Amino acid sequence: MQHFSELPISTYLQQQLTKAEFVTPTAVQASTIPHAILGKDILATAQTGTGKTLAFLVPIAEQLLKREEAGEKFNGIVALVLVPTRELGIQVAEQYNLLRGKRLAPPALVIGGTPEKKQIQQLRTAQLVVATPGRLEDFLSRGIAKLNTVKILVLDESDRMLDMGFIPAIRRIASKLPKARQTMCFSATLEASVVHLIADYLKNPVRLSFGSTSKPNASVTLHAYEVATNQRMALLQKLLAGETGRVLIFARTKRNTERLAKQLMRDGFSATMIHGDRSQGQRNAALADFQEGRINILVATDVASRGIHVDDVSHVVNYELPELAEDLIHRVGRTGRAGATGKASVFFAPQDRRDFNQMERTLGIKMERMTVDGDLAVEQRPGPVQVTGRAVPASTGSKMMRLPGEVLQRHSNA
Repeated sequence: MQHFSELPISTYLQQQLTKAEFVTPTAVQASTIPHAILGKDILATAQTGTGKTLAFLVPIAEQLLKREEAGEKFNGIVALVLVPTRELGIQVAEQYNLLRGKRLAPPALVIGGTPEKKQIQQLRTAQLVVATPGRLEDFLSRGIAKLNTVKILVLDESDRMLDMGFIPAIRRIASKLPKARQTMCFSATLEASVVHLIADYLKNPVRLSFGSTSKPNASVTLHAYEVATNQRMALLQKLLAGETGRVLIFARTKRNTERLAKQLMRDGFSATMIHGDRSQGQRNAALADFQEGRINILVATDVASRGIHVDDVSHVVNYELPELAEDLIHRVGRTGRAGATGKASVFFAPQDRRDFNQMERTLGIKMERMTVDGDLAVEQRPGPVQVTGRAVPASTGSKMMRLPGEVLQRHSNA
């Protein structure tokens, strides 16, 4: 299939796709959309960056357009898309806004970290809801949202939702939905926990698989650097100095993400950050600056390993090893998207060599080892304050000698 015009969708939707500059469908889109439009349950596994979002949004938009053409009046929520992170939810809603034009109502974006007043207003008219499980379940418990009219359920990045502990919330939400519905499940990996979910909620699904879901994309060149922990910053700055495109850097913790981004900014690099302790407004602003090219370095925790859709990230740097080998796939998947090539670097300390080797074995890959210059600068971190001074002679009597930084307190014998 060479063009979206070959899909069995309405002329209006084809025009919207063209207007949004979606011309040639990816393999996931070309295979999924025809089945989904027929109302079949879908189980699709594919690496990140292959266009899964449009693969379920086009069938949803087509279904809503048919209801509009049939003269059906608004009667509640028709489609529900569950996502693991706020960022992914925002981008799904943005992509749907490109498709709907003026004929379809805006989606309701139900996520944490943002004022709920606007979300409640959106729910009054929305036929599509894009939500994270936690905020949606809160709305359900308070009677703000009702799901008894849902005809389509999409579980996007379902493996990530399960990794984040959302399975109890997903089950409680699913219990509020009509049993007669279409369910589409999209996942980058197919783990045992995902299989259990599929068995419960999908009926005779069309099984679609695209490429290896347990290895990084072949279009990404992988480099590994064994470097001392106190020399990682110097190596990073050396790599960044020769980089002209956008760079996404992953750290393991929120604290390290903050420290790394601030150090890069102090050293004159154009950098920003995303992690779980930042407000949603800060996270949105950082992502927008990165997407629109105002900032070319984004430092993030694994909250950004899914849901960041920036087509031209040229380099992903794993400043610290991920906790799980599978997380490397999602991190690396932020580059080399939609047929483009990319580069990914992995830093590991000598004491982490065994963990790194195990990660390679788990993923069935072998990264190219890169030489690290021995003269890299050593990062100096502030240590404990050293207090120096002369000892107080025993003969000073009532006169006490003040040492640097010392606070003296006299006591009366009375």
